[in-house]
Amino acid sequence: MEKYIELNGQKLHYEVTGTGNPLILMHGWGCDLSTVKSIAETASETHTVYNIDMPGFGKSPEPDEVWGVGDYTDLMEKFIAAEQIERPILAGHSFGGRVAICLASRNDKYDALVLIDAAGIKPHRSMGYYYRVYTFKFCKALLKLLLGKEKAEKKIDAMRAKRGSSDYSQSTPTMRAILSKVVNEDLTKKLCLIKSPALLIWGENDTATPMADARKMEHLIPDAGLVSFPGCGHYSFLDNPLQFRAVLSSFLCSRSNR
Repeated sequence: MEKYIELNGQKLHYEVTGTGNPLILMHGWGCDLSTVKSIAETASETHTVYNIDMPGFGKSPEPDEVWGVGDYTDLMEKFIAAEQIERPILAGHSFGGRVAICLASRNDKYDALVLIDAAGIKPHRSMGYYYRVYTFKFCKALLKLLLGKEKAEKKIDAMRAKRGSSDYSQSTPTMRAILSKVVNEDLTKKLCLIKSPALLIWGENDTATPMADARKMEHLIPDAGLVSFPGCGHYSFLDNPLQFRAVLSSFLCSRSNR
């Protein structure tokens, strides 16, 4: 069932499928609820799934301001309260995993946590990275001085599109600013605050959120277990759908039979 809700002026699109205990499903950056539909279909066999278009993606309009992970987390808390959802399982892929981590770290009212190739660990940066960053900042300041603000901004946007990730270059200015903000938020200290049992599912060849992140999360979350798939990347649920389905189904059945 397709639904909409407006929370503090922010419109949110989502789909509800299945029956049973609730599960909140949050997709990754640059995706929408259709990307994780196969996860929703598996979870719907045992749970009522709320598959959400996060603000700025799919049919949910982007925020009016530059949000951080905390703002997305606040909205999800409002959504859960408005829909009167009690003790849901939180499931998040990539960026959705960031929001799930923040939610689960705030209190213990969530039944469980499923992190799928989740983001949240700020990567170690090489000297080459910092050289590129500060060179770009220098060029940005110089262009504004030489060309003026308006012409410089157009040139800077072209440079970012050329040098940046596809997620960045394909975003609107607001979503680019949000992406820049959220990727620099390190959630490491929040992991030890999570009281819900957590299942971590990862692709061993994931380069966006590498296995080192998964092992760190498993170590820091008090009650966590990690399952990894050889030969799979950042979209492990698409790279190995059969094994992913088996692992997720087993975990969800164990929660629904409690």
